[in-house]
Amino acid sequence: MLGSSRNSSKSPKKNQEKQGREGLTTSFRPENFIPGLVIGFIFGLLLDLSGLSKNHLRKKNFSPGQLQQQCAVSSNGDQEIKMVLVVRQDLKMKSGKIASQCAHAATGMYAELMQSHRSLLRQWEQCGQPKIVVTCKNQQEMNKLKDAAESIGLPTFVVADAGRTQVLAGSKTVLAVGPGPKAWVDSVTGKLCLL
Repeated sequence: MLGSSRNSSKSPKKNQEKQGREGLTTSFRPENFIPGLVIGFIFGLLLDLSGLSKNHLRKKNFSPGQLQQQCAVSSNGDQEIKMVLVVRQDLKMKSGKIASQCAHAATGMYAELMQSHRSLLRQWEQCGQPKIVVTCKNQQEMNKLKDAAESIGLPTFVVADAGRTQVLAGSKTVLAVGPGPKAWVDSVTGKLCLL
């Protein structure tokens, strides 16, 4: 009797240790680890950016007055620096899919600017990060818009879908144009219809 009670007391302990090890094994699988890594990266960026004071930003590589001029609000309320997200109509994506793809485009552009053009990114942040969503007809029109934007020096980012839900893998779903000066962005996307 006493022997059996000892075994039962060791058994739950062993089960707990075994479950603990299984939990660690499960959490380090690629399908769990990679999304966690991405979320951690985005969270780190947000913490990094929120921790910077305005005085610290002004000490960076901005020329005095230039930031205020670019962020100045004109008499009709339009921001001077903005991003436009161009969504393809021919893919017939539902609203949730469009929202997700636009988020991919904005965060993808943000990540690229963190590596290449931090000063432009900071200017856009100071302007409130305005984003406009418009539509284009198809892939050909999206390609022309991308080429036009790049030819005048605007940054671009194209989202290629993974193909897990509504569209085929590799489909180009959204084009991010900018952030950049409002006049430049409008020269590329100004005639497109709002979503």
